[in-house]
Order: sequence, then C-alpha cells, then structure tokens
Amino acid sequence: MAKSKNSGGVYGFGRIINLILAIIPFTNVIIGIVKRAISGHILGAILNFVLAPVFYIVDLVTIIVYDKLMLLA
Repeated sequence: MAKSKNSGGVYGFGRIINLILAIIPFTNVIIGIVKRAISGHILGAILNFVLAPVFYIVDLVTIIVYDKLMLLA
C-alpha cells in the first residue's frame, strides 16, 4: 500500500498551481479571505478584505518562500 503524501500546500494543490493562484490578484485575495475565515481568524479575513493590496504582496511572498500563508492565517 502506498503512503499518502500531503503535498497540498496552502490552497490544496501542488506548489506550481499554488504559485499561479497566488500571482493572480483576484484569486489570491479571495482564497486568502476564505482560508483565514475557515481557520477561524475572522480578524485576518476582515483585514485581508480591507487591506487587500498589502495582503496580496505578503501572501505572494510567503507562498513563494514557504508555500503556505504565514500572516494571520
């Protein structure tokens, strides 16, 4: 039986698909809001909605470097 490897990344896809979704501003902001709301960080979701350009850059950098959301997630 093969072992299950969790390579889901932050958006639940592989690293390349995560990078593509993070580069597109609309998907980055929407998925960031949804991930923060699902994980229970409502303040992070609200701030992501209000400060979308700042969170876009921060999320993009953390996806490229760490392959996961790091700030308020």
